[in-house]
Amino acid sequence: MITDVKPKVDDLVQTPIPTRHGEFILHYYSNTLDDKEHVALVRGKVDGVEHVPVRIHSECFTGDVLGSRRCDCGEQLDMAMQMIAERGAGILIYLRQEGRGIGLLKKLQAYNLQDTGMDTVDANIHLGHLADEREYDIAALILESLQVKSIELITNNPKKNRRPAKARRRCCRSDSDCCRGPQ
Repeated sequence: MITDVKPKVDDLVQTPIPTRHGEFILHYYSNTLDDKEHVALVRGKVDGVEHVPVRIHSECFTGDVLGSRRCDCGEQLDMAMQMIAERGAGILIYLRQEGRGIGLLKKLQAYNLQDTGMDTVDANIHLGHLADEREYDIAALILESLQVKSIELITNNPKKNRRPAKARRRCCRSDSDCCRGPQ
């Protein structure tokens, strides 16, 4: 018997996390879509607020943790936290979807293919994956659980701001400096 499980997240734990950008509240989420541990770092009042700065960051072990120079993920993460701290409020959603959703093993294999001259997309396809397998439904559910009215997306990819409203599920002001992301 196949049953339709309604996608949902549960905010199981909230705890203060002091960072070099000040204190954030870390929200730990379980969900009905995957078995991954997604989190949100929240600064200031966001519930019921419009135009909340939001970074949706996909896990990058090599960039975020090791500071690898193969990407700028760690720098993007740090810059987003700094921007949120400077604004006094905002959300950083950290999605556990390593390597554009292909996982750490395949990402490391893709690195080896990149060393032979392939770009990221070609390497992922060569390994039997799509160019980008990341999903953002959980991020939308997290924003709903935090009762955010609308967001300003912090991104280094302006094309993300032109996605259909259904995919975003929240308003993003494309005229905002926050939406354009770091220059």
